[in-house]
Amino acid sequence: MSNVLILGANGSIAHHAIERFLSDTDSQLTLYLRKASRLGKMDANRIRVIEGDVMDKEMLRKAMVEQDIVYANLDGELERMAGNIVTVMDETGVKRLIFISSMGIYGEVPGQTYSPILDPYRKSAEILEASDLDYTILRPGWFTNKKEIDYEITQKGEPFKGREVSRISVADLIVKLAQTPGLEIRSSLGISKAE
Repeated sequence: MSNVLILGANGSIAHHAIERFLSDTDSQLTLYLRKASRLGKMDANRIRVIEGDVMDKEMLRKAMVEQDIVYANLDGELERMAGNIVTVMDETGVKRLIFISSMGIYGEVPGQTYSPILDPYRKSAEILEASDLDYTILRPGWFTNKKEIDYEITQKGEPFKGREVSRISVADLIVKLAQTPGLEIRSSLGISKAE
């Protein structure tokens, strides 16, 4: 059994990941988000909800205590958030991080030029890559709401395949990474619907 801290727990992928963690694992979940009222009723036996902001290092530190895995599903000031996460994980001794980013941060999407809109995603990835954490960065394609688990992954340095991926597919990979020690440690993975 693992303790999983989900940062940005009200995100669309996080909702699917929470469902998968509850149905397919025995993990204990700590859901961390700015407005807890956004969540519906949760299983109090396996879920703890903390209202907080990733920018608040003290609150983040309290949430991080006794966690085994951190899964970050964030938007906003990603570079500062990534820096806070790395700092607090170092302070609390938590090593495993799964971090959602975006396709295109390395200019790896064929036929697409790098856009400055991706700078926060790229800079946050650089912070994680410079850390000593056991991170996995996920770079999903455009999200769909298709009810399918159908995806393939590409490694950093490989051309990105496809253009889209279902949220459920991304959630499946998150849970797989969280439940499989050593899987894709210090990797940056593109994820898209299998071609």
